[in-house]
Amino acid sequence: MKIPVVKKILSANDDVAAENQSDFASLGIASRNLMASPGAGKTSLILATLDQLPEEVRVGVIEGDLASSIDADTIAERGVPVTQINTGGNCHLDANMVRSALPYLPMEELDILFIENVGNLVCTANFALGSDLSVVVASVSEGHDKPYKYPGMFAKADAVLLNKMDLVEVF
Repeated sequence: MKIPVVKKILSANDDVAAENQSDFASLGIASRNLMASPGAGKTSLILATLDQLPEEVRVGVIEGDLASSIDADTIAERGVPVTQINTGGNCHLDANMVRSALPYLPMEELDILFIENVGNLVCTANFALGSDLSVVVASVSEGHDKPYKYPGMFAKADAVLLNKMDLVEVF
């Protein structure tokens, strides 16, 4: 027996993601969804980017994590507007979570919004957030096989950044 698919299960998320994307575009905000395994270097990438950007570029950050605010606290120490989303065990952010965080940031004053997704190479690829770019940070210490093991993540990425290159000889 063939069962018809009446409605895409993620269509409600996709609708909110489209609203987020429209809002970001209308404000002239470049939005980046950063995805990676835990410890691959998402927060380090944000910090290194802050060091390289001209002072006049205004950045905001949404930090997604299961339970803590460690990364958000680290970003806040730099004087960057940041808000924390704790998912309570969910393995990814979704568009509605991102939308609920926006009132806590000075959106009209931002040029770039980094959305640091929950550390995970599975679920995060399946939920649109409304960002204009999806970036996967892959650490050389994770091994060479990640694109083979998690093809959906790498196929949906607009960019893949290799991190921790100073460790390549060790691994």
